[in-house]
Amino acid sequence: MNVLKLTPFPTQDKEKPLNHGRFEPYVDNGGTVLSVAGKDYCVVAGDTRMSDGGYGIQTRKYTKIFQLTNKCVIATSGMQADTLALQKKLKVMLDHYQKENGKVMSTPAIAQFLSNTLYYKRFFPYYTFNLIAGIDEEGEGCIWTYDAVGSHEKVKYSSQGSGNQLVIPLLDNQVAKFNQLLPEGPKDVPLDQVVSFVKDAITSAGERDIYTGDYADIVVIDKHGVRWEKFELKLD
Repeated sequence: MNVLKLTPFPTQDKEKPLNHGRFEPYVDNGGTVLSVAGKDYCVVAGDTRMSDGGYGIQTRKYTKIFQLTNKCVIATSGMQADTLALQKKLKVMLDHYQKENGKVMSTPAIAQFLSNTLYYKRFFPYYTFNLIAGIDEEGEGCIWTYDAVGSHEKVKYSSQGSGNQLVIPLLDNQVAKFNQLLPEGPKDVPLDQVVSFVKDAITSAGERDIYTGDYADIVVIDKHGVRWEKFELKLD
């Protein structure tokens, strides 16, 4: 009598799981940006290190701040490829607006346009976390902070990036004066003191965050335009 022999169905070796090459469209290239707005100025800082998502450094001279007009800049952390794509799109649309209307788009209008742009891409968003910083038509400093899909808020200070959680408590204490007994309330701080404080903040983040370092761009926006400065952070 012939007996049918059944061979067991081949099973996956639990010791060696199959790797189907999962597609990862995003990578976080690290870095930190922050901004503080004053009565008639805005100060922005961003480091220049670009990491590969791990312990490798791709470049030490990648600026995260991009000038949009003579009254407005965008500071971006996240994925470098998406950052460049977003900057290119904004530049094209701002040039088109200027040609169509005969004037430069205002900072609040740029803030709203960026929100619309990010929301339009919400189903496959730009992996970027942005700050729009500058001065408005009245010459007052202003900042908008964003998530990846365009939700935004107008604030007096903000930070984005891998060192965000290190910087925000410092800004809460030194800019907003949270949990401090000040009978007269927070006072307007001179520009030179804010620049010095922003340098200290980005330096502090660089000392504690491996993805923040090398150099820092410091940008000041006021009625005279946009001024740039660079200084050295830790290189390890």
